[in-house]
Amino acid sequence: MRRNHVTEHQQNTTAAKLEELHSRLEKSLDPGSESAKAKRDAAGLSTPRQRIDALLDEGSFSEIGALGRTPGDPDAPYGDGVVTGYGRIHGRPVAIYAHDKTVYGGSVGETFGKKVVEVMDMALRIGCPIIGINDSGGARIQDAVMSLAMYSEIARRQMPMSGQSPQISILLGPSAGGAVYAPVTTDFVVAVDKRTQMFVTGPAVIESVTGEKVSMEELGGARQQARNGNVSYVAPSEEEAFNYVKDLIDFLPSSAWDSTPEFWAPSDELTERDVELNSIIPDDPNAGYDMMDVLTRIFDDENILEVQDDYGQNVITAFARIDGRSVGVVANQPMEIAGCLDADAADKAARFIRICDAYNIPLVWVVDTPGYLPGVEQEKQGLIHRGAKLGFATVEANVPKVTVVVRKAFGGGYAVMGSKNMGADINFAWPTAQIAVMGAEAAVVMMQGKQLAQMPEEQRPAAKKMFMDFYNANMTSPYVAAERGYLDGVIAPEETRLRLRQALRQLRHKQTVETPKKHNILPM
Repeated sequence: MRRNHVTEHQQNTTAAKLEELHSRLEKSLDPGSESAKAKRDAAGLSTPRQRIDALLDEGSFSEIGALGRTPGDPDAPYGDGVVTGYGRIHGRPVAIYAHDKTVYGGSVGETFGKKVVEVMDMALRIGCPIIGINDSGGARIQDAVMSLAMYSEIARRQMPMSGQSPQISILLGPSAGGAVYAPVTTDFVVAVDKRTQMFVTGPAVIESVTGEKVSMEELGGARQQARNGNVSYVAPSEEEAFNYVKDLIDFLPSSAWDSTPEFWAPSDELTERDVELNSIIPDDPNAGYDMMDVLTRIFDDENILEVQDDYGQNVITAFARIDGRSVGVVANQPMEIAGCLDADAADKAARFIRICDAYNIPLVWVVDTPGYLPGVEQEKQGLIHRGAKLGFATVEANVPKVTVVVRKAFGGGYAVMGSKNMGADINFAWPTAQIAVMGAEAAVVMMQGKQLAQMPEEQRPAAKKMFMDFYNANMTSPYVAAERGYLDGVIAPEETRLRLRQALRQLRHKQTVETPKKHNILPM
């Protein structure tokens, strides 16, 4: 009796309780089964805590819920398949969670869901970004409705957070069903080449239902899904994925009520790179050139961070800096279908504009487009309503808006690419700009086609050239738009960097009055 009494007494000492705590915490550090951990290690994969440490500032991670596990099961592993907590990136607070594939395959169970919901609620309360490192098996079948309920709880918090604080998902493995719907509802999705797969249903289910055979990579590989418009950036490695997110965070505010970080900015003095802009546009109006050569010269430096660069490549959406402050850039890319706007590009640009507007990031349009892309296939893809979203987003945005037309701005492309008539605050054009309903090549067919057809064949080229020269001088000239007040200035290309700075300094405290209503309605 005495011995039992001593043992019980020893178990109630502070030292014994501390020993028990340390024992439980030790088990929680890598709680997966030995076979699952061996499989992970053999594949050379990192642990969730290693991933968090690689992304966050050194020593800044503060974990919560480490001892959470399936209720009522004394043998259940700690963590329940997810590591959650808070930390900092470049000194700024973030909430974070990382799936643990070695515990229930990283599937979502009741405790898992409650842990993720807790950090989401904290991010909502304090106004900070939330980052999810996803490597999940999807819903936990044995948790039945509780797993589905937790997916719904997570989804229910994504909507109020949308546009309040940045939501970023990093996908480091296969994601199916709910495990893919949750990430694509966030603002940015970062994938890793040859590692990430995304699909609503996997190849096995597709084959059993439809008879179609397809590999995981063909169906939902990172590159394929980037081309489908479901990925913001495909990284060549896990490390590069984390680096992209760190760069992205530097361009974003912590919340819609905070300013973006400020960085070093060069002086207003003209540089050699500014002068290079004077010869960057080809003399041939139909010749291509890389719009990135323009963008890297008109902002503070060459630090241009593209978003969705594999999707709708005829439009560039990216973050840059003017005066050390973040701006969102929407620019046509003449190297891809001559910079025409198609359905994919319109979707891409419209969503990016709404992201920038939500986080109070000024917008800069750099324009060189012949207009919307004609064709039967484009009509089938819904160019009408998808193209309308771009104009809708342009008007809806109330952040400072500045536009530079460097070459073509024809038809509907002129309107939706930051025209003054759709609410841009300050509009510039280079002397190489052409602004009209259509280009001279198309206009000569529409306006002079019958007359040219009636001429002797040897006279047609000279007559066509004469009409095109007249059209370009009197219809497409930027001075026509400037005379009518649709441009605030025709500027030398070398002035662009300084004029953009001056414009955004003027617009820094722009305010707009919105009509009280519940919300707008997107085009069909």
